[in-house]
Amino acid sequence: MEFDWSEEEKIWRRTVRTFAEKKIKPQVRKIDDNKKIPEELIKDMAKIGLLAPTVSKEYGGSEINWTLALIAAEELGRADISLAIPVLYLVEAAWGFILDRYGSKECKEEYLPKITSGDFFCGIAVTEPEGGSDIVGSVNTKAEKENDSWILNGEKIYISGVNESNKWGGVHLTLAKTNPSAGHKGFSFFALPIKDNENIKSTLFEDMGRMGISTGGFKLDNVRIPNHYLLGEANKGFYYTMEGFSAARVLIGASCVGASEAALEVGINHIKTRKAFDKKIASFEGIQFPLAEHYCNIDSVKLQNYRAAWIMDKMYNDKKFNHHDVALAAAISKLRAPVFAFNVMNEVADWLGALGYTKEYPIEMGIRGVRSYSIGAEGSMNIMRIIIGRELLGKEFLPY
Repeated sequence: MEFDWSEEEKIWRRTVRTFAEKKIKPQVRKIDDNKKIPEELIKDMAKIGLLAPTVSKEYGGSEINWTLALIAAEELGRADISLAIPVLYLVEAAWGFILDRYGSKECKEEYLPKITSGDFFCGIAVTEPEGGSDIVGSVNTKAEKENDSWILNGEKIYISGVNESNKWGGVHLTLAKTNPSAGHKGFSFFALPIKDNENIKSTLFEDMGRMGISTGGFKLDNVRIPNHYLLGEANKGFYYTMEGFSAARVLIGASCVGASEAALEVGINHIKTRKAFDKKIASFEGIQFPLAEHYCNIDSVKLQNYRAAWIMDKMYNDKKFNHHDVALAAAISKLRAPVFAFNVMNEVADWLGALGYTKEYPIEMGIRGVRSYSIGAEGSMNIMRIIIGRELLGKEFLPY
């Protein structure tokens, strides 16, 4: 075991932190108020390789490993406590990687260079009105082969980046049934462009947090896409989706750690200067003891995140682990990080008192943003528990 960073990792962290402190942090409140990430900021992120950096260099990516991808997620969460920019980052890092790994050459050439340059958006579309956690039972979107095309019908909902995809262009990797009688072995994965398609009707929701990136849905009415928009093999889409979810969950854990550390720093600075009964409130056990607990919780989940990224790198580079190992490690990170982060932010708001209920401090943005991760983004908390139970006990003990 080695609890240290390589020189490359140290340089990358400094680079991302410097960029995030200078370019992102001063704009977070504006992004939250305007419900939009400025175009110039997106272009600046592209210039230093923060848009789908896990994609091959051939298509404009940086081809970074998952440890480096995690470091960037952590630093972006630290700078943008609202978690809007971290959502943009992790969605494209995880699903851009899946598109690069399984997409056809024609599809990758068409979309990936514009995704890594910030001109196109890359998202994920799995959840449907019937539900999100039970993919096999709730995904009813169908895709039928017709000559050299696929015809898609169905509806997706609670999807990140619908507005961005409609305005910029790009694709949402979309799960659809291609063999309805085959259960989880009957799904396929498609790169679906939704911009300027009269057969796709989009809708938008107003979230309570992470306001800089949109959430919405879209209906598909006989949408025709070419065969080369199919990712990998037909009827293997469920497995590609699960692989992408594991990657996204690790990055979610990292962005939550970064945001919670930023919140804790705000709280520490406050309690060391704020007085009550003629003493700095940091002197009181009622403040110190929760601080100690929260710090330990965040430090523990941080190590879990690092271990999960390390397992992913070992699997992809050295074949030393498998997707079950990654799924378990990612679920542990996703189960703990959002909850610990929310608890930290909630505690810091208490320390701030009435000030914590105002927009003078960013804590309220963090509280609103981080809840998306525990409510359901990339899987609810109970789904993480099911995954952990499955990997510990075996799939014969699944509750379904």
